[in-house]
Amino acid sequence: MTRIPMRSLAKWHIWLGWLVGVPITMWLATGLLMVARPIEAVRGDHLRRETTATPLVLPGSTIAAPDAQLEEMHVTMQDGRAVAILTSLDGSTRRVDFATGKALPALDAAAARALVAKSMIGGDQVERVTLFPADRTPFDFRRPLAVWQVQLADGTNVYVGRDTGNIEAVRTRWWRAFDFAWGLHIMDISEREGTSHPVLIIFAALSLTGALIGCVLMFRRRKARPAVPPTVS
Repeated sequence: MTRIPMRSLAKWHIWLGWLVGVPITMWLATGLLMVARPIEAVRGDHLRRETTATPLVLPGSTIAAPDAQLEEMHVTMQDGRAVAILTSLDGSTRRVDFATGKALPALDAAAARALVAKSMIGGDQVERVTLFPADRTPFDFRRPLAVWQVQLADGTNVYVGRDTGNIEAVRTRWWRAFDFAWGLHIMDISEREGTSHPVLIIFAALSLTGALIGCVLMFRRRKARPAVPPTVS
């Protein structure tokens, strides 16, 4: 195999530097800007005044009565009927028949399996069905909601809300790989939520500094080395 001379590699490196130097510097600069402040501050959450939660009350409704202590009501169709999914001020969730106000039972494993089979491609190829309480949900779900984890044969995890009757999340193997890569990208492998912290900001600043220095050095003129005469043996 012909060996590529180091000088040729250096030339290719310089030409590639001219080609990708600007976008790399732009990515690093915009990335540093985005991680400089917590996302909550960017969204303006720190400007909101704290208010006391007010229960949802609908005059004449037995579902949203004054003593129900509801925070939110979401109406959807399930099995051909209107179902109200109720979230209380304490964070608990339940569902009722919207027309009658009658409480509906929580989903069991068979119901969760049937919902996935009806709603998902390949949903009939179930490997395992496991119930997770709201305070111990799997890491790839990360929400305080009691769910059935329906694991499919291709490695996909489908999460069905026990008390909502809905598919709350779908986590493919590619999603989990993406989530891991995201954790490495923001340097928060444990929680994968913090997009602004000192380690990330420091390394982003150092990377941007290195890219800027590299862009400046590309304008440096290099003197041609004198030719070395061949050695006579």
